[in-house]
Amino acid sequence: MRALLLPVKDLRNAKQRLMGALAPEERFGLAQAMLTDTIRAVQGVRHAERVFVITNYGPALDIAEENGWEILREDRQISESDSVDAASRICAQRGVRSLLRLPIDLPLIRSSDVEELLTIDCPSPAMAIVPSRDGTGTNALLRTPPTLFPSHFGEGSFAKHVAGAQRARAEIFIRRNPRLEMDVDEESDLRALLEYDLGATTTGRWLRETGLAEKFRSGRNKESSVAAEYPI
Repeated sequence: MRALLLPVKDLRNAKQRLMGALAPEERFGLAQAMLTDTIRAVQGVRHAERVFVITNYGPALDIAEENGWEILREDRQISESDSVDAASRICAQRGVRSLLRLPIDLPLIRSSDVEELLTIDCPSPAMAIVPSRDGTGTNALLRTPPTLFPSHFGEGSFAKHVAGAQRARAEIFIRRNPRLEMDVDEESDLRALLEYDLGATTTGRWLRETGLAEKFRSGRNKESSVAAEYPI
């Protein structure tokens, strides 16, 4: 059995690394918009036999219930790694053979991107991984079995997960996918996101309606002008 896992934190505390660029209500709005885009993609996935949501965030519990997804309710959240590992143990106990963890801040994600990962032939033990845009983080992570090695989400997680898979003598599949790699944690990510066609996304609409798209594009253009005027 192959399943999806969505760990959802309290979005009111999300995107702390954007504190210097966005106000608290803007960080919350951005996180909500990206969650909506991720949920829409997951709704279209057909190769996942089950979808699990681990969270203690009320709106995420409502989304899971509305979609008929399985809720793993947390009393408290320590870290994403702890949440994912706790969920992975439960999923393994419930007969899940392969578990794909997806972050909930992927505004460009499509159902086909998820399907592609789920259809990789991963004989146990195996790992399929999609790094972050800069190649150092982990965006999508498929483990067979779900408890193959501990999670280490955060700085340098890609190398840590690869090392964990190697210690477990697992087959490793590294997949590059610009849409799955495009999460938004820092201001540079937000500027990079605006290079894409966001017309069909909730995130793009939110950025336009709030004026943030124009703000960050203008800022980028000013930086480019300064660089051209004063080359290094």
